[in-house]
Amino acid sequence: MARAAPFEEHHERYEAWFGKHEPAYLSELLALRPFVPWEGRGIEIGVGSGRFAAPLGVQVGLDPSPAMLAYAAARGIETVEGVAEHLPFPEDSFDHALVVTTICFVDSPTAMLLETRRVLRPGGHLVIGFIDRESTLGQAYVQRQAQSVFYREATFYSADEVERLLLDNGFAINAWGQTLAPPLEEIREIDPLRPGRGQCPFVVVAASSQRSG
Repeated sequence: MARAAPFEEHHERYEAWFGKHEPAYLSELLALRPFVPWEGRGIEIGVGSGRFAAPLGVQVGLDPSPAMLAYAAARGIETVEGVAEHLPFPEDSFDHALVVTTICFVDSPTAMLLETRRVLRPGGHLVIGFIDRESTLGQAYVQRQAQSVFYREATFYSADEVERLLLDNGFAINAWGQTLAPPLEEIREIDPLRPGRGQCPFVVVAASSQRSG
């Protein structure tokens, strides 16, 4: 719960970020949109305030912060309090899962991915959005980490590391996408989704569970 504490305490500041950086937020949202299925039952792990789950049609949201879950519930999400490493759902509960800027906050990304694979139906889809540590923005976050309310205890990952985590924990990678090419403070309009990885800080990877039925 330690990494969730800043979001619980500073939830209003967290929400204000999306208004202050609306073009960047919308760029991230639109980068995720092509990879998240419209059909089936979905969960966002680390749903936060529901800023991604709600517009992307993801029905269920899990988060350790009650304050964040209150926002998500107000946005129409079916909320569940819990942590990514111990998902309180039976096997085969969901058709797809979404994880946005959450991988850097979990205690064990391996445990999160194993749990995600467990609750996904065989062949289910997983979409992860994250800030690439090797990008300019990622490096700026790392350098300012000690002064950040939210990222002080975060662990940032490179795209190569996320790829290895997925492959090592039973997922096949289907596609990569990326956005936020300009510096964050210079983004005044929606930045387009680009294929691949390595040029932009916000990276999306779509994968599928290799667990057999």
